[in-house]
Amino acid sequence: MSDGVIQWVYAFVDRPKDRFAKAHDFWAAVTGTRLSAFRGDDDQFVTLLPDGADACLKAQAVDGPGGAHLDFAVEDVAAKASEARGLGAAPVFAEEGLEVLRSPGGQLFCVVRWQGERTRPEPLAAADGTTSRLDQVCLDVPPAVWEAEKAFWPAFTGWPDRPGSRPEFHLVEPTPALPVRILLQRLDEDGPAGAHPDFSCSDLDADRVRHEALGAETVWRGPHWIVMRDPAGGTYCLTVRNPQTGTVSAP
Repeated sequence: MSDGVIQWVYAFVDRPKDRFAKAHDFWAAVTGTRLSAFRGDDDQFVTLLPDGADACLKAQAVDGPGGAHLDFAVEDVAAKASEARGLGAAPVFAEEGLEVLRSPGGQLFCVVRWQGERTRPEPLAAADGTTSRLDQVCLDVPPAVWEAEKAFWPAFTGWPDRPGSRPEFHLVEPTPALPVRILLQRLDEDGPAGAHPDFSCSDLDADRVRHEALGAETVWRGPHWIVMRDPAGGTYCLTVRNPQTGTVSAP
């Protein structure tokens, strides 16, 4: 049956209510998108719309510090959510066309009704010719639940998984037609689960400079990535990967 097949994926940037305007304006700028009409009782949801393709990024105003999460679009929400629960996910909230769940390791995610999205946005081309794409949500996994998360996400998505470029990374990758993949990152210490968005960048420092000019701050530089902080205080990463294929490039 195709009902359980994930037809589309959205990355959600979750940011504090009092800094939501700063957040959505920044994320629209760095992704080259425009804002949809706001939705929700408190205008807490907005979609970031690309030109000539289907959206794959949304933002949400939340209580608390925020982070990121994934929405998985399917034909039969109830069936896919039931499958997730059978794999160990816990129900959080449900309404028509939407179920919010928590993975065995504590990651929030949503199952939503597919609206016919098919066309993945192209990488954003900057004025200097470099390219980037927000194409990954990194799940920050405490060591105590690492094995549970490594088992859950491939089983739930039906996507192949493989070790990443470093021992603490594990990839869960959809087909190239889908816009967002999952990176599991094992944390050094136990604590709450978290998540953040990642960009693939053809030129890491060119994108760092561009993001800083739009209000972001550099937090820390790793071997193949830079940890950034957006104007709303949320963290995300720029990574040295090919924006077309998602594969790791030489730094």
